[in-house]
Amino acid sequence: MKLTALSSALAAVPGAPAVLPAPTLPSTSSRRLKLWDLEEKYHCPVIGTCVQLEELVRFAKRFDFSSELHDEFALHVEAVNHSLERNVFSEALQKHLERKYALAVKQFNAARSDQEVLALWRECLSRGEVAAPVWATLTHKHASSATRHFVYADIHMLSHQVGAGQAADARRLAFLEKENVEQRHRVLAERRDTERREAALARRVEDLETKLARLAKAEQETSDLRARLIRYEEGSVVVEMGHRLAELERANQRLLAESRRVWELEKTLAATRTEATRFAAERDQLGAECDALERMLLAGENCDGECTAGCAPATDTEGEPRSVLCVGGRTALVAQYRALAQRIGIRLVHHDGGQEEALSRLPDMIAGADAVMCPTDCVNHAAYYQLKRHCKRSGKPCLLFRGASVSGFAVALARLAAGQVSIAGAANGAPA
Repeated sequence: MKLTALSSALAAVPGAPAVLPAPTLPSTSSRRLKLWDLEEKYHCPVIGTCVQLEELVRFAKRFDFSSELHDEFALHVEAVNHSLERNVFSEALQKHLERKYALAVKQFNAARSDQEVLALWRECLSRGEVAAPVWATLTHKHASSATRHFVYADIHMLSHQVGAGQAADARRLAFLEKENVEQRHRVLAERRDTERREAALARRVEDLETKLARLAKAEQETSDLRARLIRYEEGSVVVEMGHRLAELERANQRLLAESRRVWELEKTLAATRTEATRFAAERDQLGAECDALERMLLAGENCDGECTAGCAPATDTEGEPRSVLCVGGRTALVAQYRALAQRIGIRLVHHDGGQEEALSRLPDMIAGADAVMCPTDCVNHAAYYQLKRHCKRSGKPCLLFRGASVSGFAVALARLAAGQVSIAGAANGAPA
C-alpha cells in the first residue's frame, strides 16, 4: 500500500488514534537494533510498510524464494520468516533499509530519550510520513518497548482504517470509471454527430456561396448587356466600331510597310552574309597563297635564285616528289609554274590538257612522274577524267586543286610538297 495514503487516512478517518500517551519504560538497548533483533510481531509491519512490492520481488529473485512472484502475500510471509534470524537475506535487507532511510535515521539519532523518539514519531505521522519513521523508531537505541508497541499499534490500526477506506474508494472508483467510460462514449458520439452536422452545414454554406457568386456574376453580365444594348440603341457603338476599324486599317498599313521593310532588310542581310562569306574565303585563299609565295621566295633566296647541287630535289632527303606532272592550267603561266617548282627543287613537266597536246601522251607522262597536279577549273573534261582514272589505276599521287593562278599553283605546290594529295599513291596509303 502507499505510505502517504496510510498516514493521510489515519488523520482523516474518524476514530483513529490521534495521540498516544508517552511511554514510561526506559530504553533497554545501548545501540540501534538490527532487523533480526526486533521482536517477531514487528517484522510484519517492517516488511509490509518499509519494503515496497517491487523491492520485495527483486529480493525474492535474488535469494530464490519458493513462493510465486505474482503471489504478493506468500512473498510477504516468506520474507517475514527469513528476517526473523540473522542470515544472508536479513543482512542484505538490513543494509538496504539503512541506505534507503538513512536521512530519517540521522534525524531520529538526534533524539536522546524515549520521549523525544515518540514525539518525533507522532510529528512524522501527522505529516503523513510513515515508512521511514517506522524503521527509524523501531530500531532506535533509546526507543522503549512501549514506544515500539505504540508504533506497531498505530500501523496496525492505520492499515485497518486505510484498507476499509480503500475498499470503498475502489468501489467508488470502479463506478466512476464506468460512468466516465459511458460519458466519454456519449461525448464522442455527440462530437461525431456535431462534426457531421458541421460538415453538412459547411457544404450547404459552400453551395450557397457558389450560387451567390453565380448570381452576382449573372447580375453583372446582365448589367453589362443592358448597358451595351442601350449603347446599340443610341448608335454610339456603331460610331466607335467605325473609329476602331479605321485605326485597325491604319495599323495594318503600318505593319505592311514594316513587313516590306523587314523583308528588304532580310534580303540585304542575306546578300551581305553571302558576300562576307565569299570575302572570307577569298581572304583565306589569298592568305594561303601569300604564305606559299613567301615560302617559295625564302626557298629561292636560300638557293640563290636557281637550284644547284646544294638544293637537291626533296625526294633525295625527305621522300617528297622530284618530278611533278601538271595537267592543265594557263599555258601563259607555265614558265612561272616551272620557276616556282625549281625554287624548291622540283622538276615540273606540263601537259596542256588536250588543247594542243594529244591526250594519248598522258599515260606515259603520268608513269614517268613522281606525282601529278591538276587545276580543276582550267582543264579539259576528257583530260580530267582520264587523269583521275590513270592515277587511281597506277596508284600515282595526285593533287586536284582550284585556282590556276601563280599564287594558286604555289599553294598547291606547297600542299603537294607537304604530302597532301587527292589520290594517294602506294607510298601514301589509302586515297585521301
